[in-house]
Amino acid sequence: MLALSQQLEACGFRIERNRLSIETRACLFNSFNFDFRRLTRFCKGGSARMVHRVDGPVDVYRGDSRGVDREICEINHEIADATIFQSQYSLEAHQKLGLEFRDPVVVHNAVDPTVFFPGKPAPPRRSRKIRLISSSWSDNPNKGASVYKWLEENLDWDHYEYTFVGRSPVQFDSIRLHHPVASHQLASLLREHDIFITASVHDPCSNALIEALACGLPAIYACSGGHPELVGNGGYGFDHREQIPDLLFHLADNLEKVRTAINVPSLEQVTIAYLQAMGISDAG
Repeated sequence: MLALSQQLEACGFRIERNRLSIETRACLFNSFNFDFRRLTRFCKGGSARMVHRVDGPVDVYRGDSRGVDREICEINHEIADATIFQSQYSLEAHQKLGLEFRDPVVVHNAVDPTVFFPGKPAPPRRSRKIRLISSSWSDNPNKGASVYKWLEENLDWDHYEYTFVGRSPVQFDSIRLHHPVASHQLASLLREHDIFITASVHDPCSNALIEALACGLPAIYACSGGHPELVGNGGYGFDHREQIPDLLFHLADNLEKVRTAINVPSLEQVTIAYLQAMGISDAG
């Protein structure tokens, strides 16, 4: 969202944050992370197009049944004119729960291209170990820490080295644990590695995965949530952790070929899609 705001401002749009004025043409509000009563007061009698950005389903991701997704849907029906889902998975998962949203479209997230971009080609892989990396800002068990721990216990460390960046609920011995870092530092770390591994489940549109792909890293990913549609031909998916060692071996042998198949949406493309959902064609 920060990158989107910066891109819109670069295109000549004026961004109002946490307020609406009589000049507001469209209001983009995110999930349920806002003061609903205040937003409702703002939008009453106004002409701004109200666009709701939704991810989740939240209850599925959290593994509970507090009814957050139904509350989000009720907010959507009360004030939204249109809805942006961050993945096709997210849209269809809500539909399976019987939750329909106003005028939905799917727009994947994008990264800031001045921060997350591919690095120089790596040296031939036979001259060194394959460098693996995973990242997560959250220590939620759904982020896959137990799988990374299993990999630590089962990978051949004569052929691999592995870095985990972020927060983990488990301790590692052979995997190098790096504390959470800012985006520029994370991007530099990603570019120092060869393959990104994500074992998170029910993730609608993983920013960690998109950041790695944008840095030119093919991915080994859990076939869950929005991962398959984000990666496309830029990596290999697994259903069971025991598949990962073979997938790593195969990907290491086809690293350059798979790297060229990575295709992430540009920030410009995503910005245009958001503007279309907001009913805006120019900055006038």
